[in-house]
Amino acid sequence: MIIRLMTIEDYEKVYQLWLSCSGMGLNNLDDSKDGIAKYLDRNPDTCFVAEKSDEIIGVIISGHDGRRGFIYHTAVKPEYRNQGIAKMLVEAAMDALKANGINKVALVVFDRNKDGNAFWEKVGFSVREDLVYRNKTISELIRIDT
Repeated sequence: MIIRLMTIEDYEKVYQLWLSCSGMGLNNLDDSKDGIAKYLDRNPDTCFVAEKSDEIIGVIISGHDGRRGFIYHTAVKPEYRNQGIAKMLVEAAMDALKANGINKVALVVFDRNKDGNAFWEKVGFSVREDLVYRNKTISELIRIDT
């Protein structure tokens, strides 16, 4: 298995991987091929896939705004979990963000995603009880929950 930079050519396999993982919160705009292409153009060296025998078995989407790093849609195919793949993806992303001068990383996990929350706690991400997460939709999104 290798960890390598994600390219837009990986999109179809990555999207199918996301669909195979319960707890993912996708949408029709940001997670479309065009949406991911824009993200990769802006963050060409911070998104990674885990690949084994030409099969994408894991992915992490990460990037930054120049001040803070963000992680999205980290997933490993269910049959490959508990082998350290997600941890390796997180380490690759964190190293890439640090190389870009980023000192702090944030992410959002649905409360109902028990496995995801347990993983992020295990790799050292803490819950911020002092924050209220807010957002406002600019363009109508269609949610795709897995």
